Amino acid sequence: MNYSAQNIRNVCLLGHGGNGKTSLVERMLFQTGTIDRLGKVPDGNTTCDYDPEETRRQFSISTAVAPLEYAGCKINLLDTPGFFDFAGEVIEALRVADGAIIVCSAKSGMSVGAEKAWKYCEANKLPRILYISKTDEENSDYNAAFETLRETFGKNIAPVAAPIWDDDKKVIGIIDVLNKRAYDMHNGTRREIPVPENKQDVLDELYGALVESVAETNEEFMERYFNGETFTYAEMVQGLHSGVKDLTLFPVVCGSAYSGLGTQMLLDSIVNFLPSPLEARPEHGENAQGDSVEFAVSPGAVPVAFVFKTVSDQYGKYSYIKVLSGTVEADMPMVNARTGQTEKLGRLFLIRGKKTEEVKKLACGDIGAIAKMDKLKTGDTLCDPRNVVKLDPLDFPAAVYSMAILPKTKGQEDKIAAGLTRLNEEDLTFTVVNNAETKQMVLSGVGDIQIAVLCSRLKSRFGVDSELKSPRVPYREKIKKKVEAHGRHKKQSGGSGQFGDVWIRFEPQDETDELVFSEAVFGGSVPRNFFPAVEKGLRDSVQHGVLAGYPLVGLKATLYDGSYHAVDSNEMAFRTAAQIAYKEGIPNAAPTILEPIGELKVTIPDSYLGDVMGDLNKRRGRVMGMNPTGDGEQVLEAEVPMSEMTSYAIDLRSLTQSRGSFTFNFVRYEEAPPAAQQKAIEDAKALQED
Repeated sequence: MNYSAQNIRNVCLLGHGGNGKTSLVERMLFQTGTIDRLGKVPDGNTTCDYDPEETRRQFSISTAVAPLEYAGCKINLLDTPGFFDFAGEVIEALRVADGAIIVCSAKSGMSVGAEKAWKYCEANKLPRILYISKTDEENSDYNAAFETLRETFGKNIAPVAAPIWDDDKKVIGIIDVLNKRAYDMHNGTRREIPVPENKQDVLDELYGALVESVAETNEEFMERYFNGETFTYAEMVQGLHSGVKDLTLFPVVCGSAYSGLGTQMLLDSIVNFLPSPLEARPEHGENAQGDSVEFAVSPGAVPVAFVFKTVSDQYGKYSYIKVLSGTVEADMPMVNARTGQTEKLGRLFLIRGKKTEEVKKLACGDIGAIAKMDKLKTGDTLCDPRNVVKLDPLDFPAAVYSMAILPKTKGQEDKIAAGLTRLNEEDLTFTVVNNAETKQMVLSGVGDIQIAVLCSRLKSRFGVDSELKSPRVPYREKIKKKVEAHGRHKKQSGGSGQFGDVWIRFEPQDETDELVFSEAVFGGSVPRNFFPAVEKGLRDSVQHGVLAGYPLVGLKATLYDGSYHAVDSNEMAFRTAAQIAYKEGIPNAAPTILEPIGELKVTIPDSYLGDVMGDLNKRRGRVMGMNPTGDGEQVLEAEVPMSEMTSYAIDLRSLTQSRGSFTFNFVRYEEAPPAAQQKAIEDAKALQED
């Protein structure tokens, strides 16, 4: 069935890992008859966690799309991962969602994941509903969870549901505040029950607060409220819808994905309170002339679609799109705004977990997928040739955790590289760099769980076993004083021999890291035609310092004397002589090791400032400044040696309960302290022994 944009709801589920997002989606699919069997995460048979890695680890790794039909609307649910290593998947879902459900647990209350989800929604100006899950489980405390929400997010939190407890404090039903009714679950079906007498006062109080919240949504309602007039049910829904859309109201629903309690209320809240694509915030981008434009969803305009996700696995390659204007049809020619090339669309599908249903067209506001579009990438905009607009790209978190990856079986480096290239089509939050200096393939991502999942997928999808090691630090070496050295190469073995003789002055050069070669030879003691050979010998030599074999930088070498033989001298002899001079002279020039220093910017809540600064001191960090963000957080700026940052992504999460984030960028090299130099030398020796 085709739905018009006003009857579509694109909703992402956000929240901490383990709070029940996937189970809630499964319950909504089951309760609406979309699926005929209720899957469970521990059994590995849910609709959204279908990837082998997800079923094995029992948590979501990627965003899954799960459409359902309810009350004349199509609801596209986007089930996002709760673990922070997969924040890129959340970014993709947020981009195409028109509303969000933040799932909080009645057991743990306000989790870090819910805090982050709220910040994501604030940054994206995304309307949201709060859902308190697991209300009927042991050790759950709805009241404590709700109070935490109110303390954290303020008085705009509006409860539209409340649980009913029995004498043993067990949740047996739920109150629908808006309809002033109560329900429980019987044999998997919702049934109405009388509102308990001891809950009538609670219902009246909550309804009164809801009426007051609705009155504040417009001046007419406010005037009627002060005149003592009552609102109809339709007016209450209208007011709540306006408040949610304008980000002044945030309804709170509660329930249990296990029993289904509260699920229908949540579905009603999605349909009634959350905006359609037509009411969503406008997109931003640039037109064909490069001018900045605002792009609003429009069913009557020419077709435009945004590629928000790519899945490239054993089921094929699918480019997930949201249609932002017009209607997209199979085989339709559209321009890829990134490349400027016109491409004929492949077959169109609706996606539900891993299941696909082919369709002929996708309406404005809807979400679907195009199959086998090899040139399409996540973040691309597909346009009608009459209106080419390139929408803003997805803003992914920086890759801050790096490990060297290598095959367990030698010779499979190419297989690892090819596999990671394919995986990078799906996940743009990791990078792979072949570091020519350290001779390592370095895999960088958001965290250690993400890297571990990538290694598992390399094995399961591409049949290559890999292992991880800490990446080597690219140290440098440099001299601190001037020396003069003699290099003499003489070889005679019958017939013509080899003879080269040079005197070279070595001195520090601070203006550049490159070798600066000059000559000051008088009287032709070294013929001019051998100067390039001397320089070549030195350039080869500086690739390996004398302390630990790291490149030698900031060196000025002056050839000032030497001698030659009319018959035996040649370029190879003088090249070798220069290398001998280097080996003789550099150890006497006070060589030292330089370490890379990076600029660190850590964003943390004020309460963690002392712990983070103490940790940075242990890492030999120098704090350069602190900048308050104005919302209870600080941006701490510091300079830290790169060698001390290997595990920082994991350690910062531990220090700040995952509330901290950071960026780290190389700025310069500087002399390492003696202890750090000794460690660098020992590491280099250990590597040579391997």
